[in-house]
Amino acid sequence: MAASSYGLIATFPTAPDLYHAAEKVRDAGYKNWDCITPFPVHGLDKAMGLRRSIVPRISLAGGITGFCTGMTMIWWTGAYDYPLTVGGKPLFSPMFAFPVSYELTILFTAFATIGGMFFLNGLPMHYHPVLKYDQIKRGMDDTFFIVIEARDPRFNLANTRALLQQAGGTEIKELEA
Repeated sequence: MAASSYGLIATFPTAPDLYHAAEKVRDAGYKNWDCITPFPVHGLDKAMGLRRSIVPRISLAGGITGFCTGMTMIWWTGAYDYPLTVGGKPLFSPMFAFPVSYELTILFTAFATIGGMFFLNGLPMHYHPVLKYDQIKRGMDDTFFIVIEARDPRFNLANTRALLQQAGGTEIKELEA
């Protein structure tokens, strides 16, 4: 392994080949690796051993925050900031606050979802070593790749290359960092 090595990349011709190779890499105990596909492959996240994303929980927290913000804002405005009794109506009613709370729920959920995805995916990422691979554009058209990073504790150049070959990988290349 060269000092400036990012890892190994292997090419797979079909989605089923990639799926089965991902299961083999997962079963071998690798943690820092990824699959590059031109389209979503059903079940690939399970084959890779990935847990369910926490983005829905972040979105829920954003939505609850937006709803509570809307209700609190209308309550504060009606009861303290500008109390105005008109025709015996109460200073606060959830019925009056609902449109504002509904819109803030949607707004805060959207912001939380986008922010959560950016944070969890490490974005913005303006450069990635995989982009140096001359065949990476094929990953947007008709080819599938597995990339195993050199920072993985189980990474050994010879053993990892042998695993990828045994899994059916072709054109196995070392990536520069």
